[in-house]
Amino acid sequence: MVLNITTLLQTPKIIKLLHWSPQQVMATTLISSPSSLLILSTTLSHSTIKTKPKLPLLPTRIRANLICSSTPQPRPDVRKEEIVIVGAGIAGLATAVSLHRLGIRSLVIEQGESLRTGGTSLTLFKNGWGVLDAIGVGEELRPQFLEIQGLRVKADDGRILRSFEFKDEAKGQEVRAVERRVLLETLADKLPDGSILFSSKLAKFEKRGSGETLLELADGTRLLAKIVIGCDGIRSPIAKWMGFSDAQYVGHCAFRGLGFYSGGQPFEPSVNYIYGRGVRAGYVPVSPTKVYWFVCFNNPSPGPKMNDPAMLKKEARDLVQRWPTELLDIIDRTPDDTIIRTPLADRWLWPTLTPSASSKGVVLAGDAWHPMTPNLGQGACCALEDSIVLASKLAGALNAGPAAVDDAFRSYERERWARVFQLTIRANLVGSLLQWDNPVVCAVRNNIVIPKLVRLGPLLEHTNYKCEPLKQTRKPVKNATKITA
Repeated sequence: MVLNITTLLQTPKIIKLLHWSPQQVMATTLISSPSSLLILSTTLSHSTIKTKPKLPLLPTRIRANLICSSTPQPRPDVRKEEIVIVGAGIAGLATAVSLHRLGIRSLVIEQGESLRTGGTSLTLFKNGWGVLDAIGVGEELRPQFLEIQGLRVKADDGRILRSFEFKDEAKGQEVRAVERRVLLETLADKLPDGSILFSSKLAKFEKRGSGETLLELADGTRLLAKIVIGCDGIRSPIAKWMGFSDAQYVGHCAFRGLGFYSGGQPFEPSVNYIYGRGVRAGYVPVSPTKVYWFVCFNNPSPGPKMNDPAMLKKEARDLVQRWPTELLDIIDRTPDDTIIRTPLADRWLWPTLTPSASSKGVVLAGDAWHPMTPNLGQGACCALEDSIVLASKLAGALNAGPAAVDDAFRSYERERWARVFQLTIRANLVGSLLQWDNPVVCAVRNNIVIPKLVRLGPLLEHTNYKCEPLKQTRKPVKNATKITA
């Protein structure tokens, strides 16, 4: 979606929705964006958890038309499941763990051969940690990652423009950069054996007259589910089936990586942002030996996909070659094959214009529903919030029939829409304004707005989200059954 930023900022309904004064809009956009890019995760490492599929992955050619409305020829051995979650990312695994804690079994299907642990790290704020505590994994994760104490903003010539300490500006805030690999593995370990089916690419998706959904996988496996939860990411086939448009490119891309210091990294536990003209960068310590970094730059189009690791590192370095040396050193210490380049995109959930998040026993969560740019650091946090709200709503409706389930899904959508809609817009505006390359605007930002006007506390108000601990309401189903179509 391409919108004129100036016009949008002058729209009273949008300003009211975002709870901003014009001054807050300008101040927020000039500082809060950095924390967002930390949530885009990526470390290329592999770990196989839980069970492998019983059937081998066949070289089946997948039709371009994923959703099939015709009735397939009857075949035996259709596996019946109450709940199938498509996608073993953050939203999918967190939803499965939330349901499990409520005594509800689900099956997660993942097209990859193992967990999608490729990537670097993502930043979790206190709202994300609140969810992790509620589903029982927070205390296991905290000791593995450094708690971030503050934030430093610099100009591209190395001048420090402003420093903030969370204890002074945002009491009670909790910020840690978390390796995506570790987060996914920790969530997966909380599920019973057999809960994740790998090498399970969705080939067909069909609603039955009974209200159930038939999912056929690329290897021929067929699943018949009462409920399907689409957590299959920004390019979700399930979201497409439900009528959602593709996420729209926002005009800038990001390089990301994870620098490694075998003898220990030398940095204080602070988020560090560096602002230039049309380019911004940042880095934050993740652990005693690892430092996450990003470089975000304007580009008129997403550009071709790049697979040469050495070229990725060179292009990232060239963008900031005259910037502070510590950033260049972190990039140099990053293994080539762990650097990625990603075009940033989002989808705005306009009321009455956007399809519903649920339809006849099918519901979306996380990036499949509301992809957002990382400029507020809330993509992963919102996916975690979705998981616990959806699980809680669903738990009270499962035994009451399909109508109650649909009501629960609508209640979930109403509760989550207002939050994710305004965060998606704010993240987009923050990124767009921080990517300005006008020298006058950048001079005002660096010499007036950041040093004299910005307050950190108000910029983090969106992290003041609380969730209640999950309480088990029924005994889990131990084994799946098979039926004949």
